[in-house]
Amino acid sequence: MTNSKLLAGVILALFGFVGTPVRAQNINAAGATFPYPIYSKWFDEYHKLHSGIQINYQSIGSGGGIRQLTDRTVDFGASDGPMTDEQLKQAGFKILHFPTVLGADVPSYNIPGVTAELKFTPEALAGIFLGKITKWNDPAIASANPGIKLPADDIIVVHRSDGSGTTYIWTDYLSKVSGDWKAKVGTGTSVNWPVGLGGKGNEGVAGLIKQTPDSIGYVELIYAIQNHMPYGDVKNSSGAFVKASLEGVSAAAAGTAIPDDFRVSITNPPGKEAYPISSFTWLLIPAKIQDPAKRDAIKGFLVWMLTTGQQYCEPLSYAKLPKGVLASEQKAIAMIQ
Repeated sequence: MTNSKLLAGVILALFGFVGTPVRAQNINAAGATFPYPIYSKWFDEYHKLHSGIQINYQSIGSGGGIRQLTDRTVDFGASDGPMTDEQLKQAGFKILHFPTVLGADVPSYNIPGVTAELKFTPEALAGIFLGKITKWNDPAIASANPGIKLPADDIIVVHRSDGSGTTYIWTDYLSKVSGDWKAKVGTGTSVNWPVGLGGKGNEGVAGLIKQTPDSIGYVELIYAIQNHMPYGDVKNSSGAFVKASLEGVSAAAAGTAIPDDFRVSITNPPGKEAYPISSFTWLLIPAKIQDPAKRDAIKGFLVWMLTTGQQYCEPLSYAKLPKGVLASEQKAIAMIQ
């Protein structure tokens, strides 16, 4: 064998799909802002390993990702809320869900003069976002925070203005803990908000909270950490106040039965250590990809993401996937044809 043939064989073996010609691949994807920090890191690291593969990701929100995938304007989408049966039917082609990491929504606030860490009950959060609790010193908030002097200022609610998986997680949680919320607003990537200001993306909500005194909103954990924003503990279904952490998010997923299609909600789970506003986030991959080279490039990325890629999760405040989920997903990759 000549040196050139040997080198070509090594390159193909490193790529992971011997027998398929390697050519430059531009892969376009769009969707959730919730996992954007980890996706950005993953796509960059994968490109370093495979310089011919460039994954371009638009952080436009889960609703936009689902819409663009359904319209076939991207190669794959991303969402923090699993697609509904109706959405899958409307797409007209089979779409597979691949969980990528676990994350959390946190209630972040900006109250001038209050530096203490606040605690929130489910009733308080639902009341605030329904517009029924309007003052920071309302007993529903104050009773969970004895010793903290809360102002009589009006509460300014901040929420997402775009279709958002972060919103799906937040509203899914509120629908489970508040019958009033479930009846009047419900669960969705976009809902009719009773009150509040809208910000685009996790970035937009984080920015609004930081610049608006007496505000409260929900953002993904990593955005609160990166922007040095205070965020409160939330009372879980076991009655314990839990601050969002990797351990609390992992505890929320522990023991949850995972269906074969990976579409599952883990908000308000049992367990004293569980953080109640936790969720998987998913890549949405067409089950049939016409271009063989693009298909193999996407499958190669998924294999890497579920193995080597998981080491990048915790430094960015995402919890790794449970081992059982990883094993099931690795088998499911074979469904992509």
